[in-house]
Amino acid sequence: QVQLVESGGGLVQAGGSLRLSCAGSGIIFGINVLGWYRQAPGKQRELVASITIIGRTNYADSVKGRFTISRDNAKNTVYLQMNSLKPEDTAVYYCNVPRSTRDLREYWGQGTQVTVSS
Repeated sequence: QVQLVESGGGLVQAGGSLRLSCAGSGIIFGINVLGWYRQAPGKQRELVASITIIGRTNYADSVKGRFTISRDNAKNTVYLQMNSLKPEDTAVYYCNVPRSTRDLREYWGQGTQVTVSS
């Protein structure tokens, strides 16, 4: 059974930093694309960042230059370093493993709340 468990969320003042972690079990992170999404109240879930198997990264325009996604395959963990946080970054952040040619299922974590106060 695949489980993705996020941690590291919390309350931070604008301009502060947080580091989110997502640990996987029942799945090998090293052979999968990994991503972070977020969903703010009343808004659709949106892609924040993704990282390929070879480490290529992609970011939403709204977080470029402030957020960094990284992976540690040995620990089966993906991270999201969030700097210069803004109130508009407030959302529930979700870890994601998208469908692939090897596995047509998509996997999500339970989410971790990030709240940025002004």
